[in-house]
Amino acid sequence: MMSSDIISLKVPSKPDYISLVRLATSGVVHNLKLSIDEIEDLKVCVAEACVNVLNIGNVDEISIRYKVMEDRIIIIVKDVLEDVSNKVDNPEEGKLGILIIKSLMDRVIFTPDGIEMIKYIE
Repeated sequence: MMSSDIISLKVPSKPDYISLVRLATSGVVHNLKLSIDEIEDLKVCVAEACVNVLNIGNVDEISIRYKVMEDRIIIIVKDVLEDVSNKVDNPEEGKLGILIIKSLMDRVIFTPDGIEMIKYIE
């Protein structure tokens, strides 16, 4: 069985903490065999997932879990919704965020808990 490291991060549900989440993501993945562009993509996706949670606005904290494995990284963000159209003032922005995540990650899985974003490591 492949071993994995799990890193958990919880931040208050405030826009001020998105940059911290981006930094933390950078720190978690900097030792992986990823290009600068791939690391940037991961930071963008995590930020978009956090913005999704912020826009829905019914949780006190944003919960992010990084599962680092030899061949992939799985980033799980709780409370992300795939369909935000009836939950936000600007549904197009919400849809765009999900599209960005789907286009930059190798796999995206929506669960009742939130989103799982998977990036494979070559």
